[in-house]
Amino acid sequence: MAELTGKSIIGYRRGTQEGNPSYGYNPASGEQMAPAYFPASAAEVDLAAQLAGRAFASYRRLPGRKKAAFLRKIAEGIEALGEILVTRGSQETGLPAGRITMETGRTCGQLRLFADLVEEGSWVDARIDRANAQRQPLPKPDVRSMLQALGPVVVFAPSNFPLAFSVAGGDTASALAGGNPVIVKAHHAHPGTAELAGNVICEAARACDLPEGVFSLLYGAGSEVGMALVKHPAVKAVGFTGSRAAGQALMQAAASRPEPIPVYAEMSSINPFVILPGALRKDLAELAAGLHGSVTLGAGQFCTNPGLVLLPDDANAASFTVKLATLMSNSDRFTMLTPGTCSSYHAGVSTRAHDTRVTTVVKQAVEPGNTGCHSGAALFQTDGASFLADPELGAEIFGPSTLLVNYSNREQLLEIVHALEGQLTATVHGTEQDLNDFSDLLAVLETRVGRLIFNGFPTGVEVCHAMVHGGPFPATSDGRSTSVGTRAILRFARQVCYQSFPDSALPSELESNNPLKIWRMVDGNLSRDPLA
Repeated sequence: MAELTGKSIIGYRRGTQEGNPSYGYNPASGEQMAPAYFPASAAEVDLAAQLAGRAFASYRRLPGRKKAAFLRKIAEGIEALGEILVTRGSQETGLPAGRITMETGRTCGQLRLFADLVEEGSWVDARIDRANAQRQPLPKPDVRSMLQALGPVVVFAPSNFPLAFSVAGGDTASALAGGNPVIVKAHHAHPGTAELAGNVICEAARACDLPEGVFSLLYGAGSEVGMALVKHPAVKAVGFTGSRAAGQALMQAAASRPEPIPVYAEMSSINPFVILPGALRKDLAELAAGLHGSVTLGAGQFCTNPGLVLLPDDANAASFTVKLATLMSNSDRFTMLTPGTCSSYHAGVSTRAHDTRVTTVVKQAVEPGNTGCHSGAALFQTDGASFLADPELGAEIFGPSTLLVNYSNREQLLEIVHALEGQLTATVHGTEQDLNDFSDLLAVLETRVGRLIFNGFPTGVEVCHAMVHGGPFPATSDGRSTSVGTRAILRFARQVCYQSFPDSALPSELESNNPLKIWRMVDGNLSRDPLA
């Protein structure tokens, strides 16, 4: 299972070794890593999609306990890889072993969370409105509905999470849990890590006697293999985490199909961090340390790193800025995930440093070189009027950098927040009195973000039932969805209604005697009881 071949996984088959190969790359050392990975051909893309379409017919009908067994089997297999996975993951990403170990735990936890969800079964939102032949002026029919699987899903693995958002990550787990076959387009930055996880899923599918095509893993360029998958008629939905440009290209391709399909894309967010006056009357050193840690966590390559800090223009804010600047200037050198990410970060920092509206507070002197993807921390500062006058200051710089914006008064703070694009998160630091005094600020933020944090930090997304990891465009393509937490399963499901059907022809979830003992809405009331 741990042997790397460099070939795509197409159902229970392997791809060919043809075309121009690519290699894994150690961003810390600049070392190219074996084996060579070969792109899926047009015929292999078509085969993977066709197999997924055929597998959907039977996989979608599997009872929840069997899908749960499959997900748990995947989790067990990933854990069994142990040091092999940690070593390869660290080599391909430059991330420390502890980060890979943490992601392994999160990945397996997600799989088991969805296993519990589908085994219990109430997620399908079963609803029953019983017939009433005596109703006037017209009899009422028996109407029953529930959520069912959508169809084969294409998942694009991102660069910044080699496990938790990748081959066996949240998109894959939620799609498989809902009864949808999955085709993963591997990310070129960690092909070996992808193959290790892909092998586990393939073997778990075999062990659970699932139809061929319930899972495939394809290598190749997103502009070729990825686009071909999105346009394939057998594919019914897409999950994506990456840049705004790539996400919008996928959205346009999906919308222009003869049969348009949904694309659930997580794309761009600067995650505003609002400091209210009361917060600056507390421990400034603790607040600065927490913010520094959040800005630079994962070399600033998390989707929830705070890239914009709004704080009052007063003496306490000046003292806070000095403390934060000291921490930023003393940061260790960072290893970025890929040469492209590193280059984009340096370009973004350079552009901002030359902006006449901005003061460069910290810009660590680490330039891109030939022996790895290294960068330094950067801290910039401007005033509220300048930020409002220059929309480019709201652009994301993906890396260990943030922009301090000093607002002059309450009204200007509200104006800045009103001008923000959609975001994944917004963090507010202050006192309970601040929350009362700035209640209109919270009302605006609720319309701009998917998750609000009070006196905390946005990095660290808890995987739980209540989590929302999404937000209005451009944070995501559909602000009604989440890619983390059990509600992520709803992205890859649709409502199906049955009117006047006998029990023998209904799904188990809608049968009158409720054999699965799930929660259902019966005539408007939640119940687990059989129908009388």
